[in-house]
Amino acid sequence: MILHLLQLGRIPYDEGLRIMREVVEARKAGVIADTLLLMEHPPVLTLGRNATRANILASDELLAQRGVTLHDTNRGGEVTYHGPGQLVGYPIVDLHGDLPGKRGPFLGPVDFVRLMEEALILTAKDFGIPAQRVAGRTGVWTYAGGSVLEKKIAAIGIHVSRGVTSHGFALNVTTDLRDFQLIIPCGIADRAVTSLEEETTLPDPPMLQQASNSTAANFGRVFQRQVMAANSIDDLLPAAQQVR
Repeated sequence: MILHLLQLGRIPYDEGLRIMREVVEARKAGVIADTLLLMEHPPVLTLGRNATRANILASDELLAQRGVTLHDTNRGGEVTYHGPGQLVGYPIVDLHGDLPGKRGPFLGPVDFVRLMEEALILTAKDFGIPAQRVAGRTGVWTYAGGSVLEKKIAAIGIHVSRGVTSHGFALNVTTDLRDFQLIIPCGIADRAVTSLEEETTLPDPPMLQQASNSTAANFGRVFQRQVMAANSIDDLLPAAQQVR
């Protein structure tokens, strides 16, 4: 079984959405296998289906001065920030497929999110960072100890249509964490955010490409797929049709 991989580099948020939707439609049509899109965006705030504008702390004027755009989305969750140094991933997966933990005709969305969390926990581990789930709070978090509170290192929000997933996760790699002061991240006011760069115990700071490669490998491991890289969206779709 295959997991197609397309690493897009830094692209505008709108372009990422366009590519995501094209891949989703191809997956629904059965002409492409499960696919992981990895990318980086210029500064942008996205609001999920449950978002409230009160969790955007910055004024429209400040956002404009900082070059931060604002987008409503159909993913779950609250408001989040994307920007340079952050790895954004869109796993396009048919939940009816042969997936770990599937006990009925399809894998439940919550179980799918747990698999995503596991892949990102393994990625954090690759950089010497112990990470965990926190009950009742979607995403990936650092370990807490004593009076130290856990911090969020990866946010997750998905959408499911006809059994196919879209949107996904945002993993802070070398993200400027000051940008999160523009919002109440994911509507959670009592916990801070962090990054691989901030938390790693390794002597060399992580690079975005390293994190991207690690994440792709761990998604293949957790979802039990062979990862097959494509060079572009034009290369991806015909190649996937030939494989199938």
